[in-house]
Amino acid sequence: MKEFNDDNFLLQTETAQRLYHEHAAKMPIIDYHCHLIPEYVASNHRFDNLSKIWLEGDHYKWRAMRTNGVDERYCTGKDTTDWEKFEKWAETVPYTMRNPLYHWTHLELKTAFGVTKLLNPSTAREIYDYCTALLQKPEYYARGLMQHYNVEVVCTTDDPVDSLEHHIKVREDGFGVKMLPTWRPDKAMAVENPAEFRAYIEKLSDVSGVSISKFADVIDALRVRHKFFESVGCRLSDHGIEEFYAEDYTQAEIDAIFNKVYGGQVLTRDEVLKYKTAMLYEFAVMDHETGWTQQFHYGAIRNNNSRMFAQLGPDTGFDSIGDFTVGKQMSKFFDMLDREDKLTRTIIYNLNPRDNELVATMLGNFQDGRYGAGKIQFGSGWWFLDQKDGMEKQMNALSTLGLLSRFVGMLTDSRSFLSYPRHEYFRRTLCNLVGNDIEQGLLPASELDFIGREIIEGVSYRNAKNYFNF
Repeated sequence: MKEFNDDNFLLQTETAQRLYHEHAAKMPIIDYHCHLIPEYVASNHRFDNLSKIWLEGDHYKWRAMRTNGVDERYCTGKDTTDWEKFEKWAETVPYTMRNPLYHWTHLELKTAFGVTKLLNPSTAREIYDYCTALLQKPEYYARGLMQHYNVEVVCTTDDPVDSLEHHIKVREDGFGVKMLPTWRPDKAMAVENPAEFRAYIEKLSDVSGVSISKFADVIDALRVRHKFFESVGCRLSDHGIEEFYAEDYTQAEIDAIFNKVYGGQVLTRDEVLKYKTAMLYEFAVMDHETGWTQQFHYGAIRNNNSRMFAQLGPDTGFDSIGDFTVGKQMSKFFDMLDREDKLTRTIIYNLNPRDNELVATMLGNFQDGRYGAGKIQFGSGWWFLDQKDGMEKQMNALSTLGLLSRFVGMLTDSRSFLSYPRHEYFRRTLCNLVGNDIEQGLLPASELDFIGREIIEGVSYRNAKNYFNF
């Protein structure tokens, strides 16, 4: 019987173990999509206790706790202490077996703090006190943890109106880890609520210095901010969309739609779709001009629980996988850009696993050797899929229908400074898949050195470094 969470965790064969320990484990981390708070890196934030670094803002854990019968006040409440919240999490952990949270929890305890005991009610106080004491040491502040995990680059998620002052400070400090912004302009195309949209556009006008009264002004203002992001080192954009938008439209229609929503009128569904299409197109053109990579995270149904949304706001654990039909629209959108030779490097992330093969085959339609290997990428398992089963299915689809060897690999997509073991989890899963193939004679053992050096090290680190030009 194999030991849980030992040095060969998830590595079922000797070949898998060799691939991981000799190749994957030593590679630095490029975390090209995350939700870290930039201020925490700039200030080298010290976390008061284990609950602060581990539970605050973690909607994955909150969902599990709610499912386990924990009252909301121990998840997001203001009338409970950090220890009380942690105690409820420790009570929940044993019941998360076979959920990725169980693996992540113990990987994080082990790799960050050297704790190999299982977290449960009987060990909770000891683990909490021990880890909290370590968190008071400088090597466990925000920057220290990034260095501990051998992080080379992180890309945060930032709105076009953000000042990026914290990114600038980190750069000026000469910190060894690059922290770069990512352009996330979702609010600029969120026209469903006219009042909120107008408020955002007015804010955009203020920070860009562009007076906005028509659609062309919006694009001018966004271009000003796009150039500013570029000056701070931005290499990627990101778009959180329900589905792909590729409606036919005229410029006159878009001008009229903007005037209507900016004037406070609610748009029809067709008008919303046309406006979103126009905005996605304009963003894609900007990214092509600057050589950025565009990312599309699609397929989530967000804020399903309206009562809890009113109480807690977004990103609090009430989102789910959607069942949007996207193939034709996705293809039409990319073709719209490719016809004009304005399709930049692109990463597609699906949330519904039924779309794995759809996305994997879509890549081949728009590859272009002028951009080097793997211009169009199938993003690693996202959100509900960034676990062993989800990552295996994503990599199997990519392997069968594309080139796993050119994959840009893993990202944390996390708000936590303790989430870097997700890269280790991914690398172990990758090495296990490939190692099993070698053991079964599906890949030649004679090519082990090539596989380790070119494929395992490439997917773990080098492909991303070259792809994003970090």
